[in-house]
Amino acid sequence: MSTEQFIASRAVQAVKALYGADVEQGVMQIGPTRKDFEGDYTLVVFPLLRISRKAPAATAQEIGEWLTANCPEISSFNAVQGFLNLCLSNIYWREVLEEVTADPGFGTLPSTGRRVMVEFSSPNTNKPLHLGHIRNNLLGAGVSELLKAAGDDVIKATLVNDRGVHICKSMYAWEKLFDGATPESTGIKGDHLVGDCYVAYAKLEKEHPEVIDDVHQMLIKWEEGDPQVRALWEKMNGWVFDGFEQTYKALGISFDRTYYEHDTYLLGKELVQKGLDMGVFVRDPDGSVWCDLTSDGLDRKLLLRSDGTSVYMTQDLGTAERRFSEYKLDSHVYVVGDEQNYHFQVLKLVLRKLGFEWADQIFHLSYGMVELPEGKMKSREGTVVDADDLIEKMYQEAKATSEESGKLEGIADEEKERLYRMIGLGALKYFILKVDPKKKMLFNPKESIDFNGNTGPFIQYTHARICSILRKASESGIQAGIAPDAVLSPKEIRLVKLIATYPQKVGEAAAAYSPALIANFAYDLAKEFNQYYHETPVLKEPDSVLLSMRLALIGTLASTLRKAMGILGIQLPERM
Repeated sequence: MSTEQFIASRAVQAVKALYGADVEQGVMQIGPTRKDFEGDYTLVVFPLLRISRKAPAATAQEIGEWLTANCPEISSFNAVQGFLNLCLSNIYWREVLEEVTADPGFGTLPSTGRRVMVEFSSPNTNKPLHLGHIRNNLLGAGVSELLKAAGDDVIKATLVNDRGVHICKSMYAWEKLFDGATPESTGIKGDHLVGDCYVAYAKLEKEHPEVIDDVHQMLIKWEEGDPQVRALWEKMNGWVFDGFEQTYKALGISFDRTYYEHDTYLLGKELVQKGLDMGVFVRDPDGSVWCDLTSDGLDRKLLLRSDGTSVYMTQDLGTAERRFSEYKLDSHVYVVGDEQNYHFQVLKLVLRKLGFEWADQIFHLSYGMVELPEGKMKSREGTVVDADDLIEKMYQEAKATSEESGKLEGIADEEKERLYRMIGLGALKYFILKVDPKKKMLFNPKESIDFNGNTGPFIQYTHARICSILRKASESGIQAGIAPDAVLSPKEIRLVKLIATYPQKVGEAAAAYSPALIANFAYDLAKEFNQYYHETPVLKEPDSVLLSMRLALIGTLASTLRKAMGILGIQLPERM
């Protein structure tokens, strides 16, 4: 039970006792007390005036007097017009700490019964994953874990865009310019080699624009099942898939279901025919198929080219239909950059015109692009920040910063290497996920590694510090526990208050599809602990009851940090 629910239940009892009326808890308006007033939580009494038939101040005064007289958990109150500010007692906060400490599932909300698919990553097989893909992957994985914690049944999915004109461009360049090169013969990771082909094609087309006609002919041959084109396609895609898998493993990314565009684009063609039969789509004289959305304030949308080949919209229609029918989804979240806002607006509208009621259950989690200090990245020009290179750079930054700070002195070399990877990845993930998804962001690797401030390493170091305290206590035979007569200091109550808001924060973050709310909660919790520890040397406490309670408190805090950072896919070390 949250603090708001507890106060609401007691306020219901007060109204019954004072005015003889039964009211629902939902009538009670309760929130944290404003900082310029004394109190923990405030009850707004205006909705109760029709029952009390008294002035706001008098109603607040009467309810406050009843609560302090009958609820030991409420120690005092002050009434300001129609606002009843309540101070919760030490008894209440000790009980909250006891409940949280004893609950292994703390922070995981009850099942909603909803089945949600989250699609993310969805790379093209014509280039390796880059920094933009990293934000997509981390957001997708973070939102998936967030929805799970909020009680949803989540299916993590990806759609591999493994066919189309962009793939044919890399294939064409490989045939013309790369003299049979393979990952084995060149020592180049497969997805990087294919990416080199894509960049080489862009240069070739700039010099010889007519080559695009050959590429389109290759795409037509692919759709017709030409054996040579298909064999080359399978070989080069195989190189890319191997490369992707290595990158996903390094990032800690996995999927429950993988779709491939070459399997799904024909489903879209079937829906295009259905739309033609319904009169929703039209075929132009050149044979291309369109959906006219001008009456909806949009434009005409191409669904099939004049040569019969598919476009992205074609396959997205078919894939959506398959997923909702296969999994009986309640919701489908697409994690895709904000440059595709219009695409998803059209997708939902076309699906509605085709008669699919679930079209309104599609949600586009639109996120801002990642930029570098020197500006935007461009795949065709080869100016992207490669994901593999960035992961390695983060490792090197973590190593250099750790050695400079001396924080890993005395730790074995093998353990240091593991920690460098953990710190580097933690810094990368946290720096990206702490930013609201809707905002563009500027990525600075060095800034993300700082052991102070709002960073992953700061939270990791805080957790390691708590683990060190708990380890020393255990070695000394001191047990954590909360005695009935334990008294919490104001700073300890602040920690308990913050910890207790974690389930509510999970709910808020899930509703907003924003892992950033969890990231910043973890930072606030770590920062609050460090301020507390600076003034309260836990292990030097002579009072055994207080010492045991403080160990229980910081142990619960560490557990909450692990849960919050776990949603972000970030590991917290026990030693640093």
